[in-house]
Amino acid sequence: MGYLYYGNSTEPIEIPDRVLAHLKVVAATKLRRSESFTVSWNKADDSEARTTIWLQAAIPLRFELERAEPIDRRYLEEMAQAATSSAGVFVDLAAEATASQPVADLRRVA
Repeated sequence: MGYLYYGNSTEPIEIPDRVLAHLKVVAATKLRRSESFTVSWNKADDSEARTTIWLQAAIPLRFELERAEPIDRRYLEEMAQAATSSAGVFVDLAAEATASQPVADLRRVA
């Protein structure tokens, strides 16, 4: 399990390493270009509750991964496309908990 530290909070956001590794690449690319986007997730207990954060260059971010994960180019491209949409990136943590491959709702919103 990886950890994303957002803003000045000392409480980490737990995200599976394989998803966090891809999110780190997308965030670094977009924030280097001064492009902001949202990242949303549901609780891992499969509830309807959803959290969304706004990623922008002025907000501190720190990524901690327990282990290095290989980057899946297809998943990375899908996540990058989602990050450019008005919906942003959505990670289904309940589905991630049981999946062997990254699972995210990366559909673009028209």
